[in-house]
Amino acid sequence: MSNNDIFKKLRVALHLRNDEIIHIMSLVNFRITPTELSSFFRADDHPNFKKCGDQVLRNFLNGLVIHKRGEKPDLTVKTDEKD
Repeated sequence: MSNNDIFKKLRVALHLRNDEIIHIMSLVNFRITPTELSSFFRADDHPNFKKCGDQVLRNFLNGLVIHKRGEKPDLTVKTDEKD
């Protein structure tokens, strides 16, 4: 199963539109154009088909986590240092 297949299946299962996917990608500071995004969802034999790279899928998944769960809270422990 290719990255394109995984991306397509997640898009359908989560009922995501292209503008929502672009927003999700922006949550991890990854910019993608609507044209480039649609090229991942085309048929394999289409002239404008583009393989979805690992970096694109990874950033989508990381953005999806933020989109669904929210920002990761800052877990640093602040202590008052007294001498």
